[in-house]
Amino acid sequence: MNRSAILWGFLLFKLAAVPAMADGVQFSVTEVSPPPQPNTVAEPRSDMLPDGEVAYGERNITAAWLSGPTGRYRHGVLGDAVEASGLSAQLADGRIVSLELGTTSVFEDRLVRLVDLNSDGTDEILVVRSYLDTGAALAVVGVRNDRLAILAEAPAIGLPHRWLNPVGAADFDGDGRTEIAIVRTPHIGGILILYRWEDDRLVEVYRENGFSNHVMGSRELGLSAILDANADGIPDIALPDASRRNLRVVTFAQTRFRNLGGVRHPSPIVSKIQTSADPTSGKPAVLYSLADGTSWKVTPGR
Repeated sequence: MNRSAILWGFLLFKLAAVPAMADGVQFSVTEVSPPPQPNTVAEPRSDMLPDGEVAYGERNITAAWLSGPTGRYRHGVLGDAVEASGLSAQLADGRIVSLELGTTSVFEDRLVRLVDLNSDGTDEILVVRSYLDTGAALAVVGVRNDRLAILAEAPAIGLPHRWLNPVGAADFDGDGRTEIAIVRTPHIGGILILYRWEDDRLVEVYRENGFSNHVMGSRELGLSAILDANADGIPDIALPDASRRNLRVVTFAQTRFRNLGGVRHPSPIVSKIQTSADPTSGKPAVLYSLADGTSWKVTPGR
């Protein structure tokens, strides 16, 4: 091997993970063994989506899942053209309640999210609803009068075969109210949007361009994570940029978007981004894998 090839190989190794410029936070980066991927499909239900997952809760809803497989919306963003026509939930008293959509929309999702959005001690369900003619919208479903009902919904994207992927819910700006974070159109110029539930509407309160949290055709929805990266008591968001070659950690604390920093990679992020406490420092770390087969742990602080 000639000298230039040796130098080039060394440079590729050094560039495998490079901390990006940060706004007040530095990150340590370590190559690790691939993080274990949790199995969340436990106890599949007879009517659930074939590739669906059961979400479990500890409040009024103990389990929720997508049901009623249908082929009426042939998009295939999650790997096939089978979506859900309904949603079912098991309540704390054991009863099963359900919601069935009309023929103009589907639930284009695999795993619903249980979140207490209004701090009343009961969970709501976050799910992606896609309309055949206007694309995806974020919906909030709740238990009302012993049945499931759509309580609020954001405006649909506006075109068919346009999708969004939720990040999660938390008080991202520190004002005492919960926001819901999503990435709209994560495959084509993804936009990070935060909504707030107000009456029967989801109202957009923040948006920033240049993000992704999904690989087209993949069943993995978890390419984003919530953590307190700068220890200010306000949750931050870790997710890839639009190329998925850069992990970014961002905050909306004090109602102002800031990029806290991140890590550059030569290969796209493809796995679930998992959080854990670093065993040495106790700081929150994120773990994920790239398309080149390597896996990385990123921890705030050096």
